[in-house]
Amino acid sequence: MSESEQSPSTPKQGVRQFWGDLSTEGRWLLSTVAVQTLGRGLTLPFTVIYLNEVRGISLDLAGALMAFIAVVALAVTGPGGALTDKVGARRMLLFATSAQLVGCVILAFATTPWTVALAFMFLGFNFGVSWPAFNALVAAVTTGPARQQYFGINFALVNLGIGLGGVIGGLYADVDNPSSFTVIFLADAASMLVPIALLLGPLRHVHGRAEKPEGTEGAGGSYLEIVRQPAVVWMTVLTFLGTFVGYGQMEAGFPAFARQVSEVPTEVIGFAFALNTAVIVGLQFAVLHRITGRRRTRVLLVMAGLWAAAWVMLGLTRFAPGTLVAAGGVLAFHALFALGETLLQPTIPAITNDMAPDHLRGRYNAVSAGAFQSGTILGPVVAGFMLNHRWSTAFIAMLVVICGAMALLALVVERRIPAGVNGLEAEPVVPSAEPAGAGPGDGVASAAETKATETKAAETRGAESPVVGSRAARS
Repeated sequence: MSESEQSPSTPKQGVRQFWGDLSTEGRWLLSTVAVQTLGRGLTLPFTVIYLNEVRGISLDLAGALMAFIAVVALAVTGPGGALTDKVGARRMLLFATSAQLVGCVILAFATTPWTVALAFMFLGFNFGVSWPAFNALVAAVTTGPARQQYFGINFALVNLGIGLGGVIGGLYADVDNPSSFTVIFLADAASMLVPIALLLGPLRHVHGRAEKPEGTEGAGGSYLEIVRQPAVVWMTVLTFLGTFVGYGQMEAGFPAFARQVSEVPTEVIGFAFALNTAVIVGLQFAVLHRITGRRRTRVLLVMAGLWAAAWVMLGLTRFAPGTLVAAGGVLAFHALFALGETLLQPTIPAITNDMAPDHLRGRYNAVSAGAFQSGTILGPVVAGFMLNHRWSTAFIAMLVVICGAMALLALVVERRIPAGVNGLEAEPVVPSAEPAGAGPGDGVASAAETKATETKAAETRGAESPVVGSRAARS
């Protein structure tokens, strides 16, 4: 796509233009993301280490407890998506963030598997409800190519906060000093006060809810009707596999492998997460520049290849445990994994929200979140079981094979979704004479009709969107 074809909000014309085009609500959401996620970074790399090495919980049970978070999240995701469409994203985010705060406080003082499970119940509620609510709110403040850019920039800021937290947590947390872990989990809880203040303050008038268009009574509103669509089915499977092989391993498989097989200290693990952040923050804008206007499914193909290479790199560290070579391999793993993340995060959320009607966006995102939660249920369980039985080679081989399956699925999805949903610009309409006797209502709609329908839908979206249409929608 040539430079002249770029829309005003694409990365080629700069982040400053994108920022200037955002509503006030969109700016608030982006400007505080890094602070919100700093506390998450303090604990993310070290939760399984905390359970295993500080609280004396076996890796098998620790993996099962980590998976319990996703079990709870999966149970509440469906109702959470429906409620997001009904009562609005802001209220659901308030409930979710408050639950995260309570869970972190309990976890800071948890000494038994039962209290850990109680804490994880609150964390799971947050993860299950916040995903569809937050993505619905983001989709409400953006449209078109700007939506993909927003998801990418938001992801970079999330990782900036998590990466900084990971460095601080890696330097401060000490398995020989249990109170150090209590401090970082309390700090995680305190960081939740930032989004709570944001939602009660500057965003108190935003609800993130769209009204159902007239004439859509009983049409496409149930989860069953949504998941009957082939494109949704394949995207759900692709999301599940991506989560299992990726994020489902970040809190269990990766740190456990790095400690037990690579035999690197916690400082290296913390800096690996920091390197992950550096790659994402440093390259996300360049990646957005490169992928805008390209098929999102082809972007996912490249991501699958990068993740396969990353897991191979980590697996090779088993031949030099406890050495600088192993430490370098652990760091290289996160560098490659992060590059893949810069391709994943602007694509799957954008495809999901471009497929979704405005008034069902909470439910579409809930389906995607359900796939994510399912991957995080199985990921820690499988990792904990295999690594506890010293099956490290089989563990790496399994993940590489799944990356190959993801590449194949991306090609399947490509044949199921429209070009516009796949990130391509709409083709210009070329007027053509209609055959004699043919009318607008005969057969398949003409290109002009299709374009007119898309234009009307865009206008309707602007009118219905609680933020884009009014810039300050009232609850």
